[in-house]
Amino acid sequence: MRVTRRRLIGSAAAGAAALAAPAAIGAARPHVVVIGGGAGGATAARYLARDGKGAIAVTLVEPTRTYHTCFFSNLYLGGFRTLESIAHSYGRLAAMGINVVHDWAVGIDRDTRTVALAGGGSLGYDRLIVAPGIDFRWDSVPGHGIAAQNAMPHAWKAGSQTELLKAQIASMPEGGVFAMVAPPNPYRCPPGPYERVSMVAHQLSRTNPTAKIMIFDPKPKFSKQALFEEGWAAHYPGMIEWLEPDFGGRIDEVRPDAMEIVSDGEAVKVDVANVIPAQKAGRIAEIAGLADASGFCPIVPATMQSRMDPAVHVLGDATIAGDMPKSGFSANSQAKVAAMAVRAALTGSTAFPPRFSNTCWSLIATGDGVKVGARYEATEEKIAKTEGFISQTGEDAELRRQTYEESLGWYAGITADIFG
Repeated sequence: MRVTRRRLIGSAAAGAAALAAPAAIGAARPHVVVIGGGAGGATAARYLARDGKGAIAVTLVEPTRTYHTCFFSNLYLGGFRTLESIAHSYGRLAAMGINVVHDWAVGIDRDTRTVALAGGGSLGYDRLIVAPGIDFRWDSVPGHGIAAQNAMPHAWKAGSQTELLKAQIASMPEGGVFAMVAPPNPYRCPPGPYERVSMVAHQLSRTNPTAKIMIFDPKPKFSKQALFEEGWAAHYPGMIEWLEPDFGGRIDEVRPDAMEIVSDGEAVKVDVANVIPAQKAGRIAEIAGLADASGFCPIVPATMQSRMDPAVHVLGDATIAGDMPKSGFSANSQAKVAAMAVRAALTGSTAFPPRFSNTCWSLIATGDGVKVGARYEATEEKIAKTEGFISQTGEDAELRRQTYEESLGWYAGITADIFG
């Protein structure tokens, strides 16, 4: 199937005007196709099916039958969760009447409004929701790439890569070196790499206490930095070394065969290397012409419509979402806004002013949880932060324990909200 690009429609006003009128009484149900069954796509499909009350046919296209959440996957590395506890199926969504298609979307023809599937079929749509998550810029770390991802796993898409990284950590020699090559901005889950370091340190402190952790970071600062550094000093003194770009953090290349990381011309021998490349929107968004030169997808904040095509809505990590970070909570919040906008366009239901929210919890050590979050509203230019909060250094242990317990309740609640 040919893949074409439609004319650029760059304003919220143009996007809103292009929304079709509700389907005529007696006509076939309008069809919404959702690509991607993660926090954004699955939420959008569920809310369309639930609130549409049978007026909208919904198809969810997702290649995996079991989805492992990236959020809380670090806790699996730290020994706080099992892999099964972060695994979710699509059975409840199917039971709601959603047509769940386990296949890859490999093309979008925006002129004919059809989605091509790897299995050879195609799906027509009245509205399309694209929630493809991230893909990697494999050339961003010289020497790394798809062929090197088993020797130096990224584990930034949860599942087999996460299992591999955990096994590599468990096999480290006594006193060995774990290295992380952190990603540049923007990337999925800003505090995520540093929570991961905390969880690896927690595991090593119990099984390999003389091991060392090195973070090669292209950024001069990172999310919740003061909180993480305070926690590292308290729980893992002398174990973790963070190298900022001006002091050894810049990477010349990685050498998977030799298990070396070359920085400032010096080769460092490591035992495990967690290399997280630079990121962009999932491949299908690029194929469909929904991404701009940044590699991510510009959207109309009030509806999550693509600025490239008003019949398409884009969610989650793939978007240029203004002040909102790329996180599972963000994707879930954006999905509800998009579902409301699509339902209003197709059925004539009421669309209320959109509101967005996000919180990112991080676990530093047993019972030591921290968080950062905010509320947002849609402006013409972006999703704009209206208020925010963050844990403070020096908080007492009981407050930190409560923050961690809060995160457990959130995980149970949001996964039920996503998958039913």
